Amino acid sequence: MNRCALFLLALVPASLLAAGQTTVIRNATVLTVTKGTFQGSILIRDGKIVEAGEKVLVPEGARVIDAGGQFVMPGIIDCHSHIAADSINEGAVAVSSMVGIEDVLNPDDIDIYRALAGGVTTANILHGSANPIGGKCQVIKTRWGKDAQGLIFEGATPGIKFALGENPKRAGAPGGGFGATPGLRYPASRMGVEDVIREAFTEARAYQKEWRDYQAKLDRHEQAIPPRRDLKLEPLVEVLEGKRYVHAHCYRADEILMLLRVADDFGFKIRTLQHVLEGYKVAKEIAAHGAGASTFSDWWAYKAEAFDAIPYNAAIMVRKGVLVSLNSDSAELMRHLNTEAAKAMKYGGLDETEALSLVTINPAKQLSIEGRVGSIEPGKDADLAIFDKHPLSNYAKVTKVLIDGEVYFDREKDLEERPGKEVRKKALVDKLKAQEKKERKKPEPTEDKKTEEPGGDQ
Repeated sequence: MNRCALFLLALVPASLLAAGQTTVIRNATVLTVTKGTFQGSILIRDGKIVEAGEKVLVPEGARVIDAGGQFVMPGIIDCHSHIAADSINEGAVAVSSMVGIEDVLNPDDIDIYRALAGGVTTANILHGSANPIGGKCQVIKTRWGKDAQGLIFEGATPGIKFALGENPKRAGAPGGGFGATPGLRYPASRMGVEDVIREAFTEARAYQKEWRDYQAKLDRHEQAIPPRRDLKLEPLVEVLEGKRYVHAHCYRADEILMLLRVADDFGFKIRTLQHVLEGYKVAKEIAAHGAGASTFSDWWAYKAEAFDAIPYNAAIMVRKGVLVSLNSDSAELMRHLNTEAAKAMKYGGLDETEALSLVTINPAKQLSIEGRVGSIEPGKDADLAIFDKHPLSNYAKVTKVLIDGEVYFDREKDLEERPGKEVRKKALVDKLKAQEKKERKKPEPTEDKKTEEPGGDQ
């Protein structure tokens, strides 16, 4: 076990409250997002919300969480993140749809716990933006302490990452570039990015037809040899058949319109336009296509494509009928998406519920998991964040976070356990240092004591 793994082991909570029991959160201000706000309680059983209302009876033997003076909201959902993945970009090829984030999930990434401490319970983990067509995405729950398989949001519709603009065309990097390996790789222009996407889906259509023709022969009870499987084209066929969602990195209005046209030509929908900083310019067209938009609150001018970004982008797209969410694309920003949502009230005049929707029910709809998460309603997963003040306040802090009815973060417990964890961490570091010192002191073997190489004369 390496030093990093030992550090992370020291940070894992000593114990997690058991799931599968009955829990009542009482005396809270409950922000349901979809069913209004009330003072009352939430009854949880077997990881699901059973009842939420002003008067909820506490069953005998139930665990009670007294949230007096505090606020409960649905767990925050981040529609664009790269945490919990050991690698992000496969930049050696223009189309890397054969690779997937699921295969590189790292449950020891401390950013999972930090996101959890910010109230985030679900995240869409995306491939990077080095390719016009990138790798497959993975929706996770921030179940800190579980293994890689335990992070996966069961039943979430799979996705794939596309990218437009500077990153996939290798802006300013003639010998490689963003996520690239040395050497020239097509495309090197925005025209080339479109061509790569069109060519890939032309191939996918042909591949889809091969398999349909093969199945038709089987249906007629004819002998047939199955086509050769192509792991690059299979995910694209799933896109054509509506079984996999496209999440597309983009900035400029012209490229947004280009991708919408390409999708229309091939008969599929763009599920979300990611970043989409010039979305306000073409919001009507985005809404007409049926795409969602997952944007930043107020990031601006960090690259050439971002110079026309405005903080009113999210609100304008909402008013034009686009399903909008706010994302982080940053392990740091991910810790305070609640206040990112509040900015949409200042910049654009969204009301409290509309602002909270940007980080709860809207991203849930974009990921097609709104039947499970995104609001506080009976039957949904008990993924909840408890704040000491209103979540849209700069002064609000997360006190507890529940996922599937299980407490995964408890601020008070965290603070109590920090001194003990520091002691454990120091002991591990001292042990490693002692081992390294001992290794350095070992004498090098002399020539006459070195063993013969295998295969040499004996």
